[in-house]
Amino acid sequence: MTQPPKPPRVGFVSLGCPRNQVDSEVMLGKLQAAGFGRTHRAEEAEVIVVNTCGFIDAAKRETIDTLLEMASHKQDGACRKLVVTGCMAQRYGEDLRAAVPEIDALIGVGELDRIVDACRLDVADTPPRVAKLPAYLPDPDTPRVLTTPRGSAYLKVSEGCDHRCSFCVIPQIRGPMRSLPIPVLVQEAASLAQGGVRELNLIGQDSSAYGRDLGDGSSLGSLLRAISRVEGISWIRLLYVYPVGLEDDVLEAMAASERICRYIDVPLQHADRWILKRMLRGGDSESLLRFLERLRTKVPGITLRSTFIVGFPGEKESHFRTLLEFLRSARLDRVGAFTYSHEESTSAYSLPDDCPPELKRERLDQLMSLQREISLSLQEPLVGSRRRVLVDGRNIGPEGRLRGRTARQAPDIDGCVWLRGGTAPIGSFVNAEIESADPYDLHGRIVEEEDKGSLARMV
Repeated sequence: MTQPPKPPRVGFVSLGCPRNQVDSEVMLGKLQAAGFGRTHRAEEAEVIVVNTCGFIDAAKRETIDTLLEMASHKQDGACRKLVVTGCMAQRYGEDLRAAVPEIDALIGVGELDRIVDACRLDVADTPPRVAKLPAYLPDPDTPRVLTTPRGSAYLKVSEGCDHRCSFCVIPQIRGPMRSLPIPVLVQEAASLAQGGVRELNLIGQDSSAYGRDLGDGSSLGSLLRAISRVEGISWIRLLYVYPVGLEDDVLEAMAASERICRYIDVPLQHADRWILKRMLRGGDSESLLRFLERLRTKVPGITLRSTFIVGFPGEKESHFRTLLEFLRSARLDRVGAFTYSHEESTSAYSLPDDCPPELKRERLDQLMSLQREISLSLQEPLVGSRRRVLVDGRNIGPEGRLRGRTARQAPDIDGCVWLRGGTAPIGSFVNAEIESADPYDLHGRIVEEEDKGSLARMV
């Protein structure tokens, strides 16, 4: 009897945001369940999968460079198939294959179930295609292969977005807002906890809109309360919260639960009324300051993070100065900033991209220089305090220091805590005394492992 061929080894490259990373973990889970091997060495992979990002120019350039590099392994490596998934596949389809003819299959963001067949060597290649209307939501029983540090994971609560910000192409790529039901998310959270996850970072295109499309009364607040009851989960953090529509029940749940981190990532994008109107977002510096004050009043001690765009079409020096003054008044704990990227098929694409690249870069540097001063002034008072820290890595070097994060620090986008004076397993909690601070990182000494002392409830 002829035995079926052994599934090949797959090399997987994941680009872009945590939402893309979760998609990669789902696809890896499907491949693992189907018996595929996995290698971290591209030259050894018989199939290479690249999950792409296509949000802004820099991401698109990185994607093309990565695809060309991976395609070279079809000539000088073991690779027999190159499979491309994600936002670039969804957005550009056949145009992407024309640019990189070595691509054997394209899988859109709503077609993750196709990954196994696309990676089989015994299945004849079919012309690459991408479904035009993403409607996929993962099955709660779909296995995931986590690629995050042990103890931490992302929980995608929804797909798609109903906003139409003039600079953003994501709704065209990911489709309309689609929330996963609370029981499904609780089931996934429980499964992750059973696997050793202690920190869940909730993500979506617009997390604050969670549940509105379900029509059953579900909301972000009710989801937070449900997940906070999952045994084993110690930290729940909110990322990608849209400022409009953030209800008080979310803030009340956060203030009432020790498991919900007093942390919100809320991308504001700008603070000048005219620029925000052009972005199709609305509001102004004063209304945004009132919004932030509401968060701080409802949740004392909350850590606030935001992102901003500089060099948007029509941004004059006066508009940029309004943004800087807003930052001085807002005193946000963390800030990320980007130069505007002129993206085809967005409504802003019809506006002249009239801010020269060098001026965009100059404004970006000014903004981040100001924010470093603000962040440092907010970090320095932490020196001398004791903080609960989730250990998530180890420094490579002669010192071999542990790396961790407090509840005030989200993975990947915020700084970390560098720890000395002890050891602990990755994915565990320790209590640390903060000894010094810089604008991004904290430096501390391990006092004791959490399960050995009386500091276990320290935040």
